[in-house]
Amino acid sequence: MKEHIIQETPLAVPGFLASAVPAGLKKSGKDDLALIVAPSGAQVSVLFTQSQVVAAPVMVSREHAADQSASALIINAGNANACTGQVGTQAALDTCQALSAALGIESQEVLVASTGVIGVELPIAKIIDNLEPLIGSLCATPEALQQVANAIMTTDLVPKIAAMTVTVDNTIYTVTGIAKGSGMVAPNMATVICCVLTDAPLSKGAMAHLFADAIDESLNCMSVDGDTSTNDTAVLMSSGAGLYGHTIDESHTGFSALKAAITQVCIELARTIAKDGEGATKLIDVTVSGALTDEDARTVALTIANSPLVKTALFGNDANWGRVAAAAGRAGISYDQSKMAITIGGIEVCKAGTAVPFCEDQAFAALDRPEVEIHVDLGVGEGHALIWTCDLSYDYVKINGEYRS
Repeated sequence: MKEHIIQETPLAVPGFLASAVPAGLKKSGKDDLALIVAPSGAQVSVLFTQSQVVAAPVMVSREHAADQSASALIINAGNANACTGQVGTQAALDTCQALSAALGIESQEVLVASTGVIGVELPIAKIIDNLEPLIGSLCATPEALQQVANAIMTTDLVPKIAAMTVTVDNTIYTVTGIAKGSGMVAPNMATVICCVLTDAPLSKGAMAHLFADAIDESLNCMSVDGDTSTNDTAVLMSSGAGLYGHTIDESHTGFSALKAAITQVCIELARTIAKDGEGATKLIDVTVSGALTDEDARTVALTIANSPLVKTALFGNDANWGRVAAAAGRAGISYDQSKMAITIGGIEVCKAGTAVPFCEDQAFAALDRPEVEIHVDLGVGEGHALIWTCDLSYDYVKINGEYRS
């Protein structure tokens, strides 16, 4: 079993076609309607937002993904189709129906996802009118997957792509992940729209367990602003069973390598999303160790990562460790503050719960980098967690203050 180096450009995945076109949903006129098709069908595992306010495409796709099979995924940007009532639900259903008729498949075989402004009715005619060119441009190339990644962007500055191959039993399988997310991003399932494609012939049971674990170790370990979206959707699609005529379950010797590859792709997507947070100038790695449990460590790390005071201090390259300590203290986890140690940018700033003298100029330089680590050791156990986040800049306020303008 051999895993190959991950890359930030897509790899074509056997068994899948892709395309994207402009449908007039984005004010920019750029591509905003994307399609991924598995002509021979695919097995899927799908996770959705845990928000109680749920977009219409999430409602529809939950039903369509119940049997863990699908042949197509259509994604639009520029409109979330959330909080749009029965009109929005019908628009999502109509999208699936029109696409299924054009592809010659059942409506239940179509998954749909949307991203953009909440509370605005989806102009369904723009989608239906552009299905013909969307289907007509389907192809099995890396460039087509790149188009999909570009098309689903909203406030994203860069497309999110990660890909790699893994060799199992002398067969090379491909994994390509595509995601979008820049704002309204916080861990509570997927926190983004994400699609991971593979030709590895995973069984349905293996896919469900694998993907849940992969998301928990990746997309659920990052936060931009603490806000969970109404539209979060993460899809793992496998074309392999149709291509190779067999499946790989959790007892197979190659399963662990496949799981590691898919998890690594998801981790790279998560890190890219955090780094590209709205207005962000740096990626922040928040590590908490020494907690009683891993879950306690994650709770503390998330509280630090979501603290506006911590995030603004990091934007200003200010090693204000008191903000980190205060955030850790309000996380609701029991520990002895006299055992707490904090390192920021590789510089020890707190030991045994009290200040450690450090050079402010050195600290400023350590924080004035594209990636900075905060490490908090609670000193009471073996629990450990890593959360990816970003700083909070003036531009975050500007972007979100003008989001609907």
